[in-house]
Amino acid sequence: MELRQLRYFMEVAEWEHVSEAALNLHIAQSAVSRQIANLESELEVDLFKREGRNIKLTQIGKTFYDYTKVAMEAIENAKKQIDEYLDPEQGTIKIGFPTSLSNHLMPSVISAFKDEYPNVRFQLRQGSYRYLIDSVKKGNIQVAFLGPVPKDEPDIQSHILFSEQIMALLPINHPFAERKGVSLTDMKHDQFVSFPEKYVLNKITIDACRQAGFNPTISAEGEDFDAIKGLVSAGIGVTLLPESTFHESTPRMTVKIPLELPAVNRTVGIIKPKGKTLSPSEEVFYDFVKQLFSRLQQFQ
Repeated sequence: MELRQLRYFMEVAEWEHVSEAALNLHIAQSAVSRQIANLESELEVDLFKREGRNIKLTQIGKTFYDYTKVAMEAIENAKKQIDEYLDPEQGTIKIGFPTSLSNHLMPSVISAFKDEYPNVRFQLRQGSYRYLIDSVKKGNIQVAFLGPVPKDEPDIQSHILFSEQIMALLPINHPFAERKGVSLTDMKHDQFVSFPEKYVLNKITIDACRQAGFNPTISAEGEDFDAIKGLVSAGIGVTLLPESTFHESTPRMTVKIPLELPAVNRTVGIIKPKGKTLSPSEEVFYDFVKQLFSRLQQFQ
């Protein structure tokens, strides 16, 4: 059994057509057919069955495909490890991040890293809080930024980079708009604008309000920061957002005010799978990020 045969097998299985697979592999159709026939002869089973103009995997073919996919991914990862061992500054880093860190933190970190390691490539994946944690656990991405940093995830190793305030965002004509600080208790009769229930920032808002002694009335929901801020600008309600989401500016027709009694904060950090070895490039990036924020903390 040869790697070439396995590659051809994977292509045919995914395209369900020998000619399409051959076209994608840039080789003759007869060469693909011959290698598939040799593989089936060696295994002594039919991996494919013909259905009309296409071919599909047999039941045992599906089983063989699942194992072959895992094996091929392992081989590719092994090759990647060797390539990056030979030159860690030439690797590719897969990074996950949430929307709340996309405007300032991610561009700043990547720009600083590229200044020192210009040849490293990035594959960036934006996702929800739960999606990023699950992706790191499954190995789809190896490093992710998150806020807040997860506490009860035994398969995740996390490092807190900094802590930031959660701010109140109010319409400009709100009775508290002139205050320098506002208590959540004073906002218990307000209508709140929030993210949907499964979003972590919704949980932060609900938990903060309950800590202050009330359940907030949610008058509207939005799935991104622009929508949330726009609803506040329109006077639909008030909201609670991380301070870093105001890095560019405060939205028009709104004011941001620090929370008092209780103050609400969230941690922001970087996570990786526990007990698994990062590639050399990913390890360099992980250590760089920790050192970068450690230096920034010293100047604050």
